[in-house]
Amino acid sequence: MHVEHLLTDRSLGLRPLWAQDAALLAREISGVTVTDLEDPARFVRPGEVVLSGLVWWAPGKAERFVSALKDAGAAALFAGEETHGGVPEELVEACVRHGVPVAGVPAHIMFRAITDTVYLWQWGELSRRQALPENARARLSRLLAQEAGPADVLAAAFAHVDRTAAYVLTPSGRTVAATAAAPGVPAREAAALVADGRGLTVSVAADSVSPYERWLLYLPDPDGAPAGMLHEVAAALGRCQETAVRRRSAERQAADELGALLAGAGAVEGTLQAALQECGLPLDGPYRVVVADTGARRPGLAEGALAEVAGHVAPRAPQAAVGRLPDGTAFAVLPSQSIGEAWELVAGCEPGVPLHGGTGSVAAGPGELTGALAQARYALTSARSTAPDTSVLTDAATLSSLEALLTGVPAEVRAAYRRTVLGPLLTGERAASAVLLSSLRTFLACDGSWARTAEALHLHVNTVHYRMQRVEHFTGRDLSRLSDRLDLWAALLCE
Repeated sequence: MHVEHLLTDRSLGLRPLWAQDAALLAREISGVTVTDLEDPARFVRPGEVVLSGLVWWAPGKAERFVSALKDAGAAALFAGEETHGGVPEELVEACVRHGVPVAGVPAHIMFRAITDTVYLWQWGELSRRQALPENARARLSRLLAQEAGPADVLAAAFAHVDRTAAYVLTPSGRTVAATAAAPGVPAREAAALVADGRGLTVSVAADSVSPYERWLLYLPDPDGAPAGMLHEVAAALGRCQETAVRRRSAERQAADELGALLAGAGAVEGTLQAALQECGLPLDGPYRVVVADTGARRPGLAEGALAEVAGHVAPRAPQAAVGRLPDGTAFAVLPSQSIGEAWELVAGCEPGVPLHGGTGSVAAGPGELTGALAQARYALTSARSTAPDTSVLTDAATLSSLEALLTGVPAEVRAAYRRTVLGPLLTGERAASAVLLSSLRTFLACDGSWARTAEALHLHVNTVHYRMQRVEHFTGRDLSRLSDRLDLWAALLCE
C-alpha cells in the first residue's frame, strides 16, 4: 500500500494539504502510528503513516514535531482537524520544508477507519504463515464478541507461540496485560523500554481514548512473532479497548453523580454512601481525592490522565472512581496511598501538556470526602498559579506558609485584595509608588526594624520613617499594629 492509495480513498475523505512529489506519494506504507507527543520520534518506524490529533500543537512547536517525523522516516502525516478547527498553516509549511506529505483528517472521520484500511490492505498481502492461524483468529473473534478483557485476548493471541513474552503497556509503563512467559516489569522500567525503542512496539488504535491511556503491544524480542500477526493482534486489542471505553461510560456517570454530591453543601451521609456503592468504592475508607486540569485542551484529557493514575495505584477495579465535578473539573477518588510516582510517570507521557493536579488530606471515611475535595481544589489552584506551563501535583499539606497559602486563592480574588489594601500605592505616580512599595516590602521583610531597613536600603532612618508614614497615609493602615502589617504583607504577596 502506498501513500497515494490512502489520499485517493474517498471513504476516508482525507484533505491533501501538500503531497506534490510523485516519489513520496508512491512510498510504501509499513504501518500506522497514532501519537500526540510533541517529539514522536521514538514511536515512529520508517515508512509509517503518523496520525495526530494535534493536542500537542501550539505556535512555534510544529518544526520540532515535523523534523522528528522526517528523521524517523515517516511516510506521511495525517492531522486531525477537530482540535483546532483545521490543520495549522505553520504545520503545513513545516511539512513542505521537510518533504513530509500532509493531509487533514475531517472531524467526522475516526482514526480507526484509517488504521483499519491500512491493516486490512496489508493482511491481504500476507501469507497464511505470517498471519494468525485460523483457530486463533476464531478464538479471538469469540472472545471479542463476549467482551473479554485484554488479558484473555492477549493469551489467546499468543497461545500458539510458545514462550513468547508479550505485554500490553501504556506510555506511562502500566502493564495492562502480559503473556504467561512475560516476567513482571516495574512501571518506570516499562515506560523507559517503550520510550527508548528497545524491542518491538505496535500502537493499538482505539477511538475515544486519551493519549495517557492508549495501549501499546510490546515484545522485548523484535523477532518474537511475525509482523502481520502483531498487527492483527493489535487490531483485536483495539476493539477490546473500545469495549472497555464503552463500559466505562456508565461508570463515569456514577462518578459524576458522586462528584456533584461532594461539591454540593451538606451531602446526606446515606445518599453519599449509596453514591460510593454505585461507583463500587468501599464504604469505610480511607480515601484520597485528586482533581486535575490540563487547561484549554482537548475535552477528556484530564479525566484520561486521572484514569491512568488510578490504573497505577488501584489496578484491581473497582477501587477508584474518575469523573467530572459540576464545573467540569476532573476528579478521582482513590485508595489512600501516595500517587506522586504515578503522577510523574503519567505527566511524562505528554510533556507538551501542562498537567496540573491537587490533592489534600486523606479522608478517613465518607464524611471527610467533602473536605478532602475542597482541599484538593484549593491545591489545584495553587498548582496552576505557581507553575502555569509545567506539570505539577500540589498537596494542600505543603501549603504551610502564608505565601504558599495565597497561591491557592483564585487570581481574580488576589488581584482584588491587592487593589483594596494597597489602593493609591498602585494607582499613583508610578516612580513614587514603586519606591514606597519597595520600601514597604523591605521594612516588613526586616520584621519592622527601622535600623535594619535603613541599612538594607542605604538610607537614613528618618527617611525610612517618612516613607512608612506615606504608606500609612495612602493605605489607612497602622504599621505599629501586627494585624495591619500582616494585611499589607499579604497584599504584597498577591502580585
